[in-house]
Amino acid sequence: MNTASITDQPATAPFEPATGLANCHLQTIFPVFHRPKPWIRTQLQWLATPDGDRIGLHTPVRLRDDPTRPIVLVLHGLEGSVESSYIQGLMPALQAAGFQVAVMHFRGCGGIPNLLPRAYHSGDTADPRWVASQLTAHYPNTPLMAVGYSLGGNVLLKWLGEDGARSPLSAAVSVSAPLDLHLSSKRMNTGFSRVYQKHLLDSLKKSLSRKAQDPTLAQKMPQLNAPRAFSNFRYFDDHFTAPLHGFRDVDDYYDRASSRPHLIDIARPTFLIHAIDDPFVSPKAIPSATDVSRSVTLGISKRGGHVGFVSGSLWQPRYWLEEAIPAFLRAHKAV
Repeated sequence: MNTASITDQPATAPFEPATGLANCHLQTIFPVFHRPKPWIRTQLQWLATPDGDRIGLHTPVRLRDDPTRPIVLVLHGLEGSVESSYIQGLMPALQAAGFQVAVMHFRGCGGIPNLLPRAYHSGDTADPRWVASQLTAHYPNTPLMAVGYSLGGNVLLKWLGEDGARSPLSAAVSVSAPLDLHLSSKRMNTGFSRVYQKHLLDSLKKSLSRKAQDPTLAQKMPQLNAPRAFSNFRYFDDHFTAPLHGFRDVDDYYDRASSRPHLIDIARPTFLIHAIDDPFVSPKAIPSATDVSRSVTLGISKRGGHVGFVSGSLWQPRYWLEEAIPAFLRAHKAV
């Protein structure tokens, strides 16, 4: 793993893929099927947004205003939720390391439609920024940190860059963020990555169809029956994401929502974890030390897949992220 930063390095060994699981697709898929069904029960709190919508916030236990136990706001990936295997694995790891956990569902995720004719997207920094403001208002003495996976990682990095030194976060970790949406959409439309693309687009179609059961919302989503709208991410983002969220077109969305241009403006200790063999992200999007601020630690490994990073062996797998993420945040607990 290559690192570049003046910040303290995470107190954990560099990632090495599990014996028998070096392939990027095995790294990506294995955790999804190896994990049992969700085992961490959470409490759901609905937060009423200023624009008349709702955002779900899941916590394993009731949050407390405790300066010794920072709250970690967790942002899931595309069509993810608190039940995603990587979230389920992270929650107990963070709790064991002395953190409180709050998992934010992006609008419409978790199987419950949101109330407005909009959803969420890779550059949607306004919602986590607002949720963070609610957390800091209710728990003013408790440090706030964040972890983002995939789409959530892109949102987190962009948010950090936009806010700079004004960020309410004291430290953050991004895992497998797409970074450059132009390059990512092309990567997802090649080779075996198209299997992942189809799976995610099928899930998005189900989510939007569920939302369209409300006749008022259905009228505002005529694209649902558009030919080829769900054939690849570029078409989907041009038909749905861009028009529903105020972008001129798909290129305007990709330009404005990509996090890579914002990395140089990050002012909080941030661990950017990424694998060169990530089947969701072009290697061309991966930043070098000159592309990021001095607050960013680059954790770039040759292998690891997309939100995989399974070490150990096929028979005794270890989830490296659940060691590395708490270690980095713990190192910045008192900052």
